[in-house]
Amino acid sequence: MTVKVATLREEEVLAAAAALFAARGFAATSIRDIGERVGLLGGSLYHYIKSKDALFIRIHDRALQSAEDRIHAAIAGLEDPSQALATACRVLLEIQLDPASLTMPLMNDFRAVPESVRVQLVERRDAFEQVFADLVEAAPLPAGVDRVVYRILLLTTLNTASTWYRPGRLSLDEVARQILRVYSVEG
Repeated sequence: MTVKVATLREEEVLAAAAALFAARGFAATSIRDIGERVGLLGGSLYHYIKSKDALFIRIHDRALQSAEDRIHAAIAGLEDPSQALATACRVLLEIQLDPASLTMPLMNDFRAVPESVRVQLVERRDAFEQVFADLVEAAPLPAGVDRVVYRILLLTTLNTASTWYRPGRLSLDEVARQILRVYSVEG
């Protein structure tokens, strides 16, 4: 029973920290703020976390793992590489446009974290991007298209969707297909 209570309390700490990091950013969120949000004093809070840096890394890793899991679930069983890539794009668009998603607020705070934290965030981000690297590698692209450049441009477009997408004119499926069409045109 004690382990279950600790796990629930730890989840509460993680949720509070994630909400504060998303709303205020890394630099403007203190351990004290997190403790106040969950009703714990600093010493008690450190029972659940090692440091603010470690907490941010853990929340970042969870957000990316959740996104990766959703993408893998959506493309499981799809044999057509183009359909798999389009589906992965659609899912990432959905994640990036979800107001409750932590991926954008955490990515936007990338430069505010200490270098030692940034190195760990980049490692995890690179692991996440491998999903798209594999999908792009399998996709039939026009001759002469550099697959690395294609992947970088594709992910940049998807990851910034919250700055340019407006609901109404096209559905997310249609937007995902349009993005792939644009990036597949020979020039």
